Amino acid sequence: MKLVRKDIEKDNAGQVTLIPEDPEDMWHAYNLLQVGDSLRASTIRKVQTESATGSVGSNRIRTTLTLCVETIDFDSQACQLRVKGTNIQENEYVKMGAYHTIELEPNRQFTLAKKQWDSVVLERIEQACDPSWSADVAAVVMQEGLAHICLVTPSMTLTRAKIEVNIPRKRRGNCSQHDRALERFYEQVVQAIQRHINFEIVKCVLVASPGFVREQFCDYMFQQAVKTDNKLLLENRSKFLQVHSSSGHKYALKEALCDPAVASRLSDTKAAGEVKALDDFYKMLQHEPDRAFYGLKHVEKANEAMAIDTLLISDELFRHQDVASRSRYVRLVDSVRENMGTVRIFSSLHVSGEQLGQLTGVAAILRFPVADLSDQEEESSSEED
Repeated sequence: MKLVRKDIEKDNAGQVTLIPEDPEDMWHAYNLLQVGDSLRASTIRKVQTESATGSVGSNRIRTTLTLCVETIDFDSQACQLRVKGTNIQENEYVKMGAYHTIELEPNRQFTLAKKQWDSVVLERIEQACDPSWSADVAAVVMQEGLAHICLVTPSMTLTRAKIEVNIPRKRRGNCSQHDRALERFYEQVVQAIQRHINFEIVKCVLVASPGFVREQFCDYMFQQAVKTDNKLLLENRSKFLQVHSSSGHKYALKEALCDPAVASRLSDTKAAGEVKALDDFYKMLQHEPDRAFYGLKHVEKANEAMAIDTLLISDELFRHQDVASRSRYVRLVDSVRENMGTVRIFSSLHVSGEQLGQLTGVAAILRFPVADLSDQEEESSSEED
């Protein structure tokens, strides 16, 4: 994302002009937009024209509109962002108050104005405009007959391809059908890797599977690369890292990212940091439950005691349509930072973010034990009795 201009007043009202440069920037834009904001961007409008003879025709005209945002629709697979709203600025083609849908496009600038720019939104702009933040990872999660090709960016896990091939069982004295089907499956996975993984950007390709599937696949892939003189695969051989996972399904990617060998290789990526933080939370919940809280009410109580060491929060909560609810989460983030705590904002499109979503979307690792709210409530009710 490229920041063209930033005009924010002391009362935190103002506007920023940005240019999204790649599909992931559309995800950042989706997280910046809220209902009630004003969005100014170039768009195409179908306009009816009447000629001197009275015949009516319609033309598609590119014009710049300013909308008051009413609905925001994001397609995570195509990375397309559509924003619907009413026109709030005079335009020769579109009446004031008329509805229009703007589809934000890469490499076309847009200006976003808000009455209140909070710390979470401003931090998102900083991250989106920092090129070092895009240390990308690819992953092939597989088992016999099933493979997922995923791209793990700092903000989301994208499934680029799913390969399914029926592998017959080995029969006593005849394994040819099994071997042929397995070879066909491996070949399809190799083709998908070449089609969907950009080795100029990707630092590391994880190959995760149960058993010996990953070793057999990598042996096959590089043997074929040598035979066909495939320079792309041979030159990037060092980027492939084999790790264990329990299955070939997408959710097994979290296990692969937790592997210590992977963690050291990906130490500078946000995805690995999120996975480690969630892993630490689960360990704390198991061994010291008084130092691991989840649910907004419990986490706020721990924050009042200045006990939060690491706050884990899903970006989905900041897209809340209710302004009061959103402000409550922003205040929590600001307060934890003021008390020298660490805040990790999880992407709801990451596997780790999906898991945090199952824990209400907000959790905390505490510096010291705090009595559970339910215990306190029981004590107060027994005192009343």
